[in-house]
Amino acid sequence: MQGEIQTLVDKGQLLPLMEEFYTIQGEGYHKGTAAYFIRVGGCDVGCHWCDVKESWNPNVHPPTEIESIAENAARYSKTIVVTGGEPLTWDMGPLTQLLKEKGLDTHIETSGAYPLTGTWDWICLSPKKLKLPTPEVYQAADELKVIVYNKDDFRFAEEQAAKVSSECKLYLQPEWSKRDKMVPQIVDYVMENPKWVVSLQTHKYLNIP
Repeated sequence: MQGEIQTLVDKGQLLPLMEEFYTIQGEGYHKGTAAYFIRVGGCDVGCHWCDVKESWNPNVHPPTEIESIAENAARYSKTIVVTGGEPLTWDMGPLTQLLKEKGLDTHIETSGAYPLTGTWDWICLSPKKLKLPTPEVYQAADELKVIVYNKDDFRFAEEQAAKVSSECKLYLQPEWSKRDKMVPQIVDYVMENPKWVVSLQTHKYLNIP
């Protein structure tokens, strides 16, 4: 039975679901809008400052039928955000097909470290130094969100911005634990380089998921 389940997970018919919840998008271009979040387990990128490390091991999250996930999502919101973990660890095609059949807008938050699958209305690319995005994700990204943990991340951000399309929105977001130190530097940087926009984790200030 375990083998059969793994086959269905590999095909994207089941996904290791960590959590799903209705909230306000706190970050980036769509901040402030109501959205239903689907958090999928599984990530091997290994960011030391990750605030959802419990998502890394997919084996601790129940393989869940995508029909159930899509039905739950449709009850709450037109905007659906698939996040992780790293959702592109899995084939997102079957899930997004069901979501689109229900007339929903599909958003993904991804490091881009794995091949792009699924049908998306909005792709938020948040690249990580440990495992860089695939070439096709750069060109498909609607939004580039670089997390700023230290000063070197400004250099990294410019490297990444050079790889996305000219239509891609550019955001610099302080890593939460370093926000007091990095926010003033980000503000100065954006004022000197206005192609960038400041992104804050407003959901944490609002004390919501």
